[in-house]
Amino acid sequence: MQLHFSPSMRSITILSSNSNNGGFIDLMKIKVAARHLSYRTLFHTILILAFLLPFVFILTALVTLEGVDKCSSFDCLGRRLGPRLLGRVDDSERLVKDFYKVLNQVDTEEIPDGLKLPDSFSELVSEMKNNQYDAKTFGFMLRAMMEKFEREIRESKFAELMNKHFAASSIPKGIHCLSLRLTDEYSSNAHARRQLPSPELLPLLSDNSYHHFILSTDNILAASVVVTSAVQSSLKPEKIVFHVITDKKTYAGMHSWFALNPVSPAIVEVKGIHQFDWLTRENVPVLEAVENHDGIRNYYHGNHVAGANLSDTTPRTFASKLQARSPKYISLLNHLRIYIPELFPHLNKVVFLDDDIVIQRDLSPLWEIDLGGKVNGAVETCRGEDEWVMSKRFRNYFNFSHPLIAKHLDPEECAWAYGMNIFDLRAWRKTNIRETYHSWLKENLKSNLTMWKLGTLPPALIAFKGHVHPIDPSWHLLGLGYQNKTSIESVKKAAVIHYNGQSKPWLQIGFEHLRPFWAKYVNYSNDFVRNCHILET
Repeated sequence: MQLHFSPSMRSITILSSNSNNGGFIDLMKIKVAARHLSYRTLFHTILILAFLLPFVFILTALVTLEGVDKCSSFDCLGRRLGPRLLGRVDDSERLVKDFYKVLNQVDTEEIPDGLKLPDSFSELVSEMKNNQYDAKTFGFMLRAMMEKFEREIRESKFAELMNKHFAASSIPKGIHCLSLRLTDEYSSNAHARRQLPSPELLPLLSDNSYHHFILSTDNILAASVVVTSAVQSSLKPEKIVFHVITDKKTYAGMHSWFALNPVSPAIVEVKGIHQFDWLTRENVPVLEAVENHDGIRNYYHGNHVAGANLSDTTPRTFASKLQARSPKYISLLNHLRIYIPELFPHLNKVVFLDDDIVIQRDLSPLWEIDLGGKVNGAVETCRGEDEWVMSKRFRNYFNFSHPLIAKHLDPEECAWAYGMNIFDLRAWRKTNIRETYHSWLKENLKSNLTMWKLGTLPPALIAFKGHVHPIDPSWHLLGLGYQNKTSIESVKKAAVIHYNGQSKPWLQIGFEHLRPFWAKYVNYSNDFVRNCHILET
């Protein structure tokens, strides 16, 4: 940049270098009136120019850096820099505002019929170039494409939930193989048929100085994990007695497993439902009706999508409804826990366990808990922050629009968990819990399952109302089959971890980082396990 004075001192020119041809271009020319110019005026003029020149230099540099060095006049420079100096909005900002206006208009209008949608963004850009669409047409196409993709994602999510439900309800090939092979072994191997427990240990089955566990299941592999984890975690395994109850078709295989794989010094008894004299149609008429009612069987085994309005259903609500339609909920084996006082008339205190739990700590202190005259020692499930497991109240299980439910129950009452419960059977026998359970099941059948949908817990919440003693949550950590983000540290600290939910650890849909806590109790060296290809993962 140079400052040039004319010989007559009548004009002053500011020159800027031109990078293209190596010369100079006029950036600013100031003409002085044709009169005598005093040295004082000249001095003031030079002083003013000295003040302005740094700003002119900076502005010129900005223009050059932004690629507009082709400006050859002060007028051009003013057009470029004027809006910035005066705080005006440039063309790009006006364009964005205009585009927002078009998008708002598109959002309030109907998408034109017959609009052909591209399958990808690159196709959209190509069509825009070829057909010279205006902004409004582009907005309609963009909106239609997004709505289409949202529908496809939603449909995929519902399909995923359905597939997960079928996977959770089915029996894995390896576990089915294990049951068949062990059943065959029962018929061909006398050692697999040996009495459990041995005759000299039979009196201990009703000895109340021992710690009695009750497990009701038709899953042999799951039962082996529950029993093994309890024995290995116990400080006094010689005081443990397990009463394993199963159905008739699984009895031979279950008996074979524990006969061939003893867990000494603990004692294991295996009994089939058919071996309990008390379980007659007269004593369990409601459950007989539940298993044989055509409408109920169709609800649990029928088409889970037919008649469902998926457009008005969220994926989470749909997942909950699928969970409620698990076929296990109409199994007598699942309802068996309500008959424990009658099935074990000589026992005073027992711990009932689900088959999807793992015991990580000695449970003998449970027998020392004072239940204060209550029947059921259980962990409450309304004290946590998560939405799936530990924030459950009665409103989450019951339909409070039904008059009977609204009349007798409080929607804000805290729920509790099945899966690891300490039962005082002496206190239980003094109540009408079983009769209450039956009467509410009957009412729900009459109402065509409109009072509640989900299995055995809702009628138990009613039947045990006023008979529950809360125990410390560290005894029983739930949700490992629901929540992928379960804290590993919490899992390690819990006495019992519960894989309630669809993602059982023996299924491929189980959570990989939570499976090892269960898998470490599977005997992968066992011949039956290996031959059925139940492999460690």
